Amino acid sequence: MSQTKAHAKLEGWESRPVPIRYLALMRPRQWTKNLLVFAALIFSVRQADMGMLGQALSGFVLFCLVSSCVYVLNDYADRERDRLHPEKKHRPLASGAIHPQTALLFGLVLLTSCLMLAFRFQLAFGIVLSVYFGMNVLYSYRLKHVVIVDLLIVASGFVLRAVGGGLVIGVPLTPWFLLCTMLLALFLAIGKRRHELALMQNGSGSHRKVLESYSMEMLNQMSGIVTTATIMSYALFTFTSGHTIQLMWTLIFVLYGVFRYLYLIHMEGKGAGRKSCCSRTSTF
Repeated sequence: MSQTKAHAKLEGWESRPVPIRYLALMRPRQWTKNLLVFAALIFSVRQADMGMLGQALSGFVLFCLVSSCVYVLNDYADRERDRLHPEKKHRPLASGAIHPQTALLFGLVLLTSCLMLAFRFQLAFGIVLSVYFGMNVLYSYRLKHVVIVDLLIVASGFVLRAVGGGLVIGVPLTPWFLLCTMLLALFLAIGKRRHELALMQNGSGSHRKVLESYSMEMLNQMSGIVTTATIMSYALFTFTSGHTIQLMWTLIFVLYGVFRYLYLIHMEGKGAGRKSCCSRTSTF
């Protein structure tokens, strides 16, 4: 028995069908981040139809598949290092369940197909999707180690999702909507960094290089600034977006969501997923 097959058997992949292995390689659990593609459709509900829903769904699928291509590339590059990690060693490439070159070819074909479909669907959407992929790669290999820039890149990724969602259904997005999206994403990213820094200081989280450049006081100040800007921007958006004035009542839910998240960060010591500090963030 070869070393690769033995490793796959050890990690429990041998009995699983090949399609399941590739699905695991694509990390579908991360696809929920791309639900923001539907934001433009939700705020255009009065003029929405089944055709727009289908277009938004297509945009969502393409964003999910392109983000999966980044995961494939990262797992290929880090497969040797992942084999030494107690949790990452179970990934399809690290465990030997999928041959590295085959996985790389799969990712290349998938990426090429998605970008071709995106450009055929709409030129501007194809450009947005290409920029999204390029930013993900830069973030994974360099920008996630650059203080402050890492947070801005994460926020920009969510803005690109919102822009892409508006492009595919042909609905222009207001500057207020895009500003709210970026500020909210920035608010969540700062909260996650604060949680990671707290875990690292307590010795219960793995070390992330960029955390050396942050302090708890700095992140608290940044969080306060972004929280205020987020609430004010959304309040102004509800009055100036051109939608129904009744949209202002949703501000109550936004306030609760923001305050609840702050409560979880400061009082419950939360702010990220259970395994977020022991898994590398490779897409945003």
